[in-house]
Amino acid sequence: MKYLFSAFFTFIILFSSCAQQQKSTIKKVQKTTQKLKTGADRTNLYLSKLKGKNIAIVANQTSILQTLQRAEVSPMGSKLVNQHLVDYLHNYNGVNVKKVFSPEHGFRGKEDAGAHVNDGIDTKTGLPILSLHGKSKKPSDEQLKGLDAVVFDIQDVGVRFYTYISTLHYVMEACAESNIPVIVLDRPNPNGHYIDGPILEPKHSSFVGKHPVPVVYGMTIGEYGQMINGEKWLKNGIQCDLTVVPLENYTHEYQYSLPIRPSPNLPNDKSINLYPSLGFFEGTNINAGRGTDIQFQIYGAPFFKESKFSYTPKSNEGAKYPKHKEKLCYGKDLRETKHLSTINLEWLIDAYKQTSKKQTFFGKTFTIHAGNEKLQQQIEQGISKQEIENSWKEGLKEFKKVREKYLLYK
Repeated sequence: MKYLFSAFFTFIILFSSCAQQQKSTIKKVQKTTQKLKTGADRTNLYLSKLKGKNIAIVANQTSILQTLQRAEVSPMGSKLVNQHLVDYLHNYNGVNVKKVFSPEHGFRGKEDAGAHVNDGIDTKTGLPILSLHGKSKKPSDEQLKGLDAVVFDIQDVGVRFYTYISTLHYVMEACAESNIPVIVLDRPNPNGHYIDGPILEPKHSSFVGKHPVPVVYGMTIGEYGQMINGEKWLKNGIQCDLTVVPLENYTHEYQYSLPIRPSPNLPNDKSINLYPSLGFFEGTNINAGRGTDIQFQIYGAPFFKESKFSYTPKSNEGAKYPKHKEKLCYGKDLRETKHLSTINLEWLIDAYKQTSKKQTFFGKTFTIHAGNEKLQQQIEQGISKQEIENSWKEGLKEFKKVREKYLLYK
């Protein structure tokens, strides 16, 4: 009887929609050292929901799962191989994939940050690819017509100004308006081990940050989707019929190494860990490694004091027009820094101090990256790093109370 109850309880947790989950306490997965499985890998939990359905998939280059290659195909015997979710579902008997939606950077993940991405055709499957970072960032009624469900499977990095969570917002909103269920295949958050940074103020809401959350929010994309729904952040407070296929054997302390870079300028684990701190430079006149092969692991500018470390940004894939292109930049190499569990403001403050023409330092987009006007003012006024961090404490305390309601993992 004990085992029957356990199996029934697990079934309820895995398949309850988000709307149902708001009415009850969400249970947490037990910490374990066993092998992690992504939501995409747990096909037994979602294929039955897709059989006989017309579906769309929101995907990019990170949307992979492990499938068993049979012995007759592989001379080495049966083995697990990586396969793209679109290919897998397109070839799966009984699932009718009608189209693919792609986020910022495109379906193959090679477009520049912020670049307009056009619609296209997937050469492998012949499926239409509809860009959610081109003419529109939200699926239209026409694009959703005839669909029975939308599957969302994109690797996030747990940073507010990383736009995949904004794409999730708009997909959920469009599907809620059209009464189409959304199934999120959950993936680990490589920055899921901490929560830090200023809370976004509603007047600074944009595609670069839509919700009143800190820069680092410590949630998987599935948990985040539940929060969007539960806090009624969609237009007019509408709620989406949302199902999250959870990770297996995951906790927020799990140090996950991404097998595929999530975007062109986050090439490795170090860049992903430093991104919450160095991402602020996107709204300044400082280069944070774009135009090199060590993006978000260095920072510099031509007007910094001459130092041992220097580099010259050049046009490359994912950064055709980097800041200070073809100019020698002096700066700091952060590749040997320890793994961060907080945002480090020292580098932003240091760069500001090294800029002689202070009025040129902050750009128009700094406030949407910071989520407020206060951080710029604090730096301009010479407020210490500690004082700035202290000013975040109350907001972080309140956010953690909200976050707790939507956690699926410890």
